[in-house]
Amino acid sequence: MAVLPSALTDLIEALGLISGVGPRTAERYAFHILKSSPAKADRLAAKLTKLHKDIATCPVTFALVESGQQISPLYSNPNRDKQTVAVVEDALDIVALENTGNFNGTYHVLGGALSPIDGVGPEHLHVPELIKRIQSDNVKEIILATNASVEGESTALYIKSKLTEVNVSLTRLARGISAGTDLEYADQITLSRALEGRQSL
Repeated sequence: MAVLPSALTDLIEALGLISGVGPRTAERYAFHILKSSPAKADRLAAKLTKLHKDIATCPVTFALVESGQQISPLYSNPNRDKQTVAVVEDALDIVALENTGNFNGTYHVLGGALSPIDGVGPEHLHVPELIKRIQSDNVKEIILATNASVEGESTALYIKSKLTEVNVSLTRLARGISAGTDLEYADQITLSRALEGRQSL
């Protein structure tokens, strides 16, 4: 005999598919939604339904943009320095760096980090597109802003190896960011110092 109604267990199961959400957290989220008004639940459902329809990916930077937008405004803005590019793993990392107010270049989203155990290889990353950008935009500096993790370091070294024949300055965020910390969780002061203290590779 089922302990909970199937609609609730289905929601718990669905929420549990979110990375970082364990069974107990999924249960708490599901019960919170159940206790909320139907209008709030409907609003949440509507937002989830619109999520994929209303968001697109910039074909140049691979940042997230509004559906229908051709190019990321952070790239098309004439006041941004296209010759300085911060290479990040995920689109959320852009938010973290933008919040420092310390960077006026553009971004390039790799779409992840090298992780053989997770099946992420070089072919899954937007490195060829980065090389094209370096040439087309006459990029002078590439800031490798991958996370301070084993995967992030491996990805930075891989990109460095692919750019040996390219005339561009390679820098890495300084060690203001603790090892194992994702950019999206780093505070603004730490990120600002990391940007200011970036080092040559």
